[in-house]
Amino acid sequence: MASAAPNTPVWETLDWTALPPVSEPLTCDVCVVGLGGSGLTAIHELRGQGVDVIGVDAGMVAGGAAGRNGGLALAGLAPFYHRAVEDIGRERALGLYRATLDEQQRMLEATPGHVRVTGSLRIAVDAAEGEDCVKQFEAMQEDGLPVELYDGDFGRGLMFPTDMSFNPLARCRSLARQAIEKGARLFESSRATEINGESVVAGGHAIQCGSVIVAVDGRLDQLLPELSGRVRTARLQMLGTEPTTDIQLDRPMYLRDGYEYVQQLPSGALALGGFRDMHEADEWTHDATPTDEIQELLEGFLRAALSPNAKITHRWAASVGYVEGTLPVMEEVRPGVWAIGGYSGTGNLVGALAGRAAAAAATGAETTLLALFHGA
Repeated sequence: MASAAPNTPVWETLDWTALPPVSEPLTCDVCVVGLGGSGLTAIHELRGQGVDVIGVDAGMVAGGAAGRNGGLALAGLAPFYHRAVEDIGRERALGLYRATLDEQQRMLEATPGHVRVTGSLRIAVDAAEGEDCVKQFEAMQEDGLPVELYDGDFGRGLMFPTDMSFNPLARCRSLARQAIEKGARLFESSRATEINGESVVAGGHAIQCGSVIVAVDGRLDQLLPELSGRVRTARLQMLGTEPTTDIQLDRPMYLRDGYEYVQQLPSGALALGGFRDMHEADEWTHDATPTDEIQELLEGFLRAALSPNAKITHRWAASVGYVEGTLPVMEEVRPGVWAIGGYSGTGNLVGALAGRAAAAAATGAETTLLALFHGA
């Protein structure tokens, strides 16, 4: 495996000053465990309601999948729209899809310097996937959702004009800074070891609170063992390159039902992930270290389909939660403890929606979004 930055995402710019750990007992209204995109969204939602909130993370802000993913903000749930309709019904699937479109606009407004509206491509790699693209297109058109047929340089499939690409690590750091400015208290290097609806022990100190939101995707099954039968942690691997002119990708694309995904950064560098299913048994793991087997597959795809010459500069992996079915976890798992996660690889928008829903649930509010998650 060619040398590259060891398990460092291409998104890292070394512009972050570490936040302090919890160093004394604290009190708040709501404690949020996990400072990724979903947790930070919940914190912003709570502060907007005037709620006193503390956020803690075992590592750093967006140190997990939130800052190590593919940087794609794709509308919809993890299953393609027509499959979601089949599983949870048209009303809920459409409501949640429209909610992700709204979330795209919120992303643009909250962190405009880190987000680009590029659209995205779903490329069919064979006839069966081509037929599935047609089914998705027909279902989305029938419900008035933004989609176009694509026939271009990279093959045939679908184009989604509202989708976006972004630097996930920079965006989360921006959200964290904004949350602190709004009065939230955030702490890094403060692992939660005990969680109940009245307190969280983080970094060895108790945080007394009225309710808790556990906003962790990968390893959620370890933090809350009662979810281990519903949530499984998988390793997703990526690589990044130096800027290249071998190829010009105007928008991100994903292939083979989304198992492979790539975007080109404004600098010309490529960020590419995928092939988890090629060694699936090995990739159901809590270990977030890149492996030679998957990295060789990624490099082979890079050379054959994208850029024969670009130097690989980064190789990294992240832990991500998967669930069976369409909807992620968004529920009260212990009295006063709300868990969100299991986004099945598409948490940048859905995770934010889950964060907003959890903020409502933790404060006893009733919202349309909460009803969509619960099927009410």
